[in-house]
Amino acid sequence: MNFQWFTERVHSRVWIVSGVWWTVWLAAAGSVYAGEPIRLHPGNPHYFEFRGQPTVLITSGEHYGAVLNLDFDYLPYLDELRSHGLNLTRTFSGAYCENPAAFNIEKNTLAPYPWRLICPWKRSRVPGYFNGGNKFDLNTWDEEYFQRLRDFVAQAGKRGIVVELVLFCPFYGDEMWKLSPMNAINNINGYSTVSRTEVYALKDERLTEAQTGMVRRIVRELQNADNLFYEVCNEPYFGGVTREWQNHIIDTIVAEESSFPHRHLIAQNIANGSGVIEKPNPQVSIFNFHYAYPPDAVAQNFHLNKVIGYDETGFSGNSDTKYRGDGWAFLMAGGGLYDNLDYSFTPDYETGIASPNAPGGGSRALRCQLKVLKDFMESFDFIRMKPDPSVITSLEGDSKVRGWCLAEEGKAYAFYFRFGDRVKIKLNIPPGSYRAEWIHTLTGNVEQAGTMKHPGGEMALESPGYVDDIALRIKIQTGDDAEVK
Repeated sequence: MNFQWFTERVHSRVWIVSGVWWTVWLAAAGSVYAGEPIRLHPGNPHYFEFRGQPTVLITSGEHYGAVLNLDFDYLPYLDELRSHGLNLTRTFSGAYCENPAAFNIEKNTLAPYPWRLICPWKRSRVPGYFNGGNKFDLNTWDEEYFQRLRDFVAQAGKRGIVVELVLFCPFYGDEMWKLSPMNAINNINGYSTVSRTEVYALKDERLTEAQTGMVRRIVRELQNADNLFYEVCNEPYFGGVTREWQNHIIDTIVAEESSFPHRHLIAQNIANGSGVIEKPNPQVSIFNFHYAYPPDAVAQNFHLNKVIGYDETGFSGNSDTKYRGDGWAFLMAGGGLYDNLDYSFTPDYETGIASPNAPGGGSRALRCQLKVLKDFMESFDFIRMKPDPSVITSLEGDSKVRGWCLAEEGKAYAFYFRFGDRVKIKLNIPPGSYRAEWIHTLTGNVEQAGTMKHPGGEMALESPGYVDDIALRIKIQTGDDAEVK
């Protein structure tokens, strides 16, 4: 066995593992894989069921290079996510990477230094890879890569974290295509010579075979992982990615898993912002959007009865307030997944304490705030809830203030109000005794609370003063009557 992966560690992180201990460890890691993978919740497919529990996926994760970048130690990274109760990480397969200047992201985890890229294909003995080291052989697998991939998924699973494995990504410019092992300049196989806008278009039969083979191998390697779903391609609306090619990759996953006892969910990235999904592939269970504020994509596609995800932020400056608010709005609109792109994770600071020098932000403070959002959602039986804008009949405050509501009619209501500093609302809620709690979105503290016997019609409430945003939780009660303070 080749142990280069273990010994080529930077920052004095050197792993010395014997073949015997490696075999024992693999058996132990495999034991954390449990039964059926994460799936759409059978009682409400707008959300997930993971390990028997209703689940929303919320995270603030690194820029997708945790596996492919050998300088990234993913254990402290996963520990940091777990410490805040975050339960998702998004990572790329290695078929795509970036250069250090891409998108003005300093210490980009998706931009390995020379020699530090690892991907499904093994390096040959022939020098000449564009970013340093030997060229790749698209007919030979890199077993060290699959060891690292399996370990990453297993370690995430031990921490209750779901892995979204993104198989492919378009090439936004020629400089990115020059970094791909699939480019003929970087492999000894002589393909592919198509342009970067034809890589994912079924134009080159040998290239398509290499892509198909990669998907099949990854799917076989991870067949027992319960904390995993696949996304076909990141942002396929750029770079010439065709729907026919996407359907081919989806069909490949489905065919490879057809004999497995359990099958994994498949996600498809639809658009930046919003858009109505036309003719959805029936094998797709998660429809992802990027930069999806306002959260119109949820209402536009709620009828599909699948999870709608806000799958990437990160190009709106270094503002925790912005990214926190986007997450709250999307989840309160009925979304089931929120993934903030967090640039505070770097190969030097896998615990997420770097000061981002990038188009977006990220911080430990933001991760704490997203835990408040996750805890708020989990304080409800959210499987029984659905978005219901009609509950808010009147909203007074700053002209920019907006509100969203999830409702289990007559039993529980979750509200989020964004912008302004105080709101007066009227709610269409059935008669009953209710407890109302105004929640601070940074701390999770109850800012104001009380119970009231509501006779029916409009319920009038006024928030305490707040900065940027505030949440409201209302639940049916059976205790003594009291006025809301």
